Amino acid sequence: MMAPNFTLTQSPYLTSMASLDFELPADLEAGEPPEARGLRRDDVRLMVSHYNDDRVFHGRFHQLDEFLQAGDVLVINVSGTMNAALKATRSDGRLFELHLSTQLPNRLWSVEVRAFSVKSTVPFFDLQAGETFALPAGGTVTLHQPYCGLEALECERSRLWTASLNLPHALGTYLNRYGYPIRYSYVNKEWPIDYYQTVYANSVGSAEMPSAGRAFTPELMTRLVAKGVQIAPLLLHTGVASLEAHEPPYEEYYRVSQATADLINLARTQKRRVIAVGTTAVRALETVTDGQGVVTAGEGWTKLLVTPDKELRAVDGLLTGLHEPRATHLAMLAALSGYDHLKVTYAEALSERYLWHEFGDLHLILP
Repeated sequence: MMAPNFTLTQSPYLTSMASLDFELPADLEAGEPPEARGLRRDDVRLMVSHYNDDRVFHGRFHQLDEFLQAGDVLVINVSGTMNAALKATRSDGRLFELHLSTQLPNRLWSVEVRAFSVKSTVPFFDLQAGETFALPAGGTVTLHQPYCGLEALECERSRLWTASLNLPHALGTYLNRYGYPIRYSYVNKEWPIDYYQTVYANSVGSAEMPSAGRAFTPELMTRLVAKGVQIAPLLLHTGVASLEAHEPPYEEYYRVSQATADLINLARTQKRRVIAVGTTAVRALETVTDGQGVVTAGEGWTKLLVTPDKELRAVDGLLTGLHEPRATHLAMLAALSGYDHLKVTYAEALSERYLWHEFGDLHLILP
């Protein structure tokens, strides 16, 4: 297979952001969990690349411990995935799907209303402030105003709205009873929420799975700890993605403990590697890292957008999935490795037929 023709494109939202452009064949979009393909969680493929010299290796995720060293720090996001999708009925009787994105201060939410299409759902924009949709079991959601998030140029075309929920039960109980996981068109059927959880999740709140950590198993975590790899947990509740528009991420709730900050600061002082599991972990960590690379404890809603214009200060490596063409997550990867290295690795991933998205294969980027 010929290497793809890569070009750099400018983000329509932030002039400093750029992303790689390539064609993603539809058959490389993972449409089901690896377990449905007869694999273990940790048997998905793993590409390991070194951005200092462009070396690339191919293996399986259960071999991760072979590529890490004693003293490495893995920063994991312990956020669990909600049943964040609900059926919602408009006043005219039309059925929609409501996606909960991020819980905001003052008991508000950012939410997305989506219309049903042939294969899945699509964003629905013909909405009015003050509209109330009926939810299951007598619940309601009332839209207040478009939620612009970061620096979107056309706020009136925002997919997300600030909204209030009125539910007959506590949120967790209600979503467990009436909600279901958010699913996009490339996933060919509904899967239970257990397929969208990492083995170390302990605080439910993400609209979509922090999927870079999905392939970990208890056995692999045990081997890593026995080898001397240290685990640094933090929390970032990820909101809904935008596969349709490749928007910058919206603000998201995070929490970094003092213990995690101390562990990372000590590792950096001792010149040991700090490797984030997922772009969500990078976003939370960089939010609480100062210009000298010192990490502090913190909690709140982060609006940080990591691009090549902003040098990464807290991490040396990243375990991540494979991202869509023009996705803004690629800008974060480029901040770590540079665009030239991403051209090499994404050409390899396409040539070797790696699978994309939350049920797909993984990429470990190291110095």
